[in-house]
Amino acid sequence: MGELSVGIIGASGRMGMMTIEAVIDDPMASIGGGLVRQNSSMLGRDIGSIVGRDAIAIAATHDIAKVFSDSDVIIDFSLPDAFTEILSMAVKTSTPIVIGTTGLTKIQEDTINDAARTIALVYASNTSLGINLLFAIIEQISKALPADFDIDILDFHHNKKIDAPSGTALSLGKAAAKGREMNFDEVAKLSREGEVGRRPSGEIGFAALRGGNVIGEHSVIFAGAGERLEVSHKTSGREIYAAGALRAAHWVSNQSNGLYSMRDVLGLKA
Repeated sequence: MGELSVGIIGASGRMGMMTIEAVIDDPMASIGGGLVRQNSSMLGRDIGSIVGRDAIAIAATHDIAKVFSDSDVIIDFSLPDAFTEILSMAVKTSTPIVIGTTGLTKIQEDTINDAARTIALVYASNTSLGINLLFAIIEQISKALPADFDIDILDFHHNKKIDAPSGTALSLGKAAAKGREMNFDEVAKLSREGEVGRRPSGEIGFAALRGGNVIGEHSVIFAGAGERLEVSHKTSGREIYAAGALRAAHWVSNQSNGLYSMRDVLGLKA
């Protein structure tokens, strides 16, 4: 098997640059292209030099068609406003894609389900091994604990993060709801303010903190009468996300059409 040619969307962002480094360091992968915004200071620069590595003779571009045509698989760490065009191009070119973009609308998430009929894609709010183990654990805890345990999810991120709650926090909430066999949209309480009244039975609450340069911390709290269980995950380096995304890219490039999660990639599904 030859090298996997990986196209990176959002190549000038934090996660994009981390992923570039992960691909360069992977002997079984190579950079197919890197997409940046038209007004990016990185436009036209060699992708290797963007991350302080040796030049690789591939320049960052705003030409989405070229990135897709030169790549076997795409990793998308861009922003929601670019997502529709990116997914449409993946469908048009039948290119497998790993979607790591968070903050998508319900309508955008619905288009992912539609696209999965014609391409293989991994949609992951978080690509780390630890968090995806946590998703599985939270589902099992929710299933095991009595229904009178309240569930709350806290996420803490850097002050530049633009969406709240985080995509990972929402996924943790969905795992908890699944464990209780409840509809997440019906039980999720994304924020509280003022006189909200007595807490409804079964509600899954959220709180989001934004400050400093915190990469990502998530806690799920199960509070019952007389005892409380807290399960947490703390990220100390973004390289875990890049490594997970690249692992997903290798995996999804060999899958049939369909919508997959990191739990599929990591073999965590029962």
